[in-house]
Amino acid sequence: MTTQSLEAEAKALNDKLEGLDLAGRLALVADLEGRAVFTTSLGIEDQVITAAIGSNRLDIEVATLKTGRLFNETVALIDKTEETYGILIKRYHPEKSDIEAYVAQYGMNGFYESVEARHACCGVRKLKPLARALEGAHYWITGLRRSQSGNRAATPFAEADIERGLIKINPLADWDIETIRAHVAAQAIPVNPLHSRGYPSIGCEPCTRAIKPGEPERAGRWWWENDEKRECGLHVPEAASSIIPNASSAA
Repeated sequence: MTTQSLEAEAKALNDKLEGLDLAGRLALVADLEGRAVFTTSLGIEDQVITAAIGSNRLDIEVATLKTGRLFNETVALIDKTEETYGILIKRYHPEKSDIEAYVAQYGMNGFYESVEARHACCGVRKLKPLARALEGAHYWITGLRRSQSGNRAATPFAEADIERGLIKINPLADWDIETIRAHVAAQAIPVNPLHSRGYPSIGCEPCTRAIKPGEPERAGRWWWENDEKRECGLHVPEAASSIIPNASSAA
């Protein structure tokens, strides 16, 4: 598919999704021709999407990235979520050889020392497993929301991911955190207990802290870096080649 046709498809799909509720948005994508994959971090917004997929028995694959550095609470929630909704969450792990190479070059926790080292860690633990999870997919569903950070303020419902050759679907783009929490309470959706301890955004344990009152939702992610638009690269595909060695063969 050409870049032009991918962008045209994404634009048309964005317009259709805007007028639907969450269940309708996901059902529309599930009925389209082409494999749809939802990648969940087990965060509160992702749990809302998983609940909708499971409750409505939608033909959407659910996957997660088992980075090897997740909180115990996050790992436990995978099994609980599968049991609650009768679904399979496929786990994607980093390659042992990649981790060994990273540790040899930077050390186990070298990501604290430089942005380069942190990006390299995200590359082997998240981006390369993500590439395997999305292999052959035409639609990638995410839990991105406009209110999560300034870097995500213009998030559309559908957008062309040219580097990966697919369309990214963001069905919660217009939901704020208050709406998310109300929905979770009303539907009794299981969530990570860390959310009630001051962690609105949860990633790998060494790279996530609780936020302080008044801080943005994602302020606890890679907090030692100065860049206000910190990202791991999952949702900044144009940076993939600088984050993943040999990115062209990994994606």
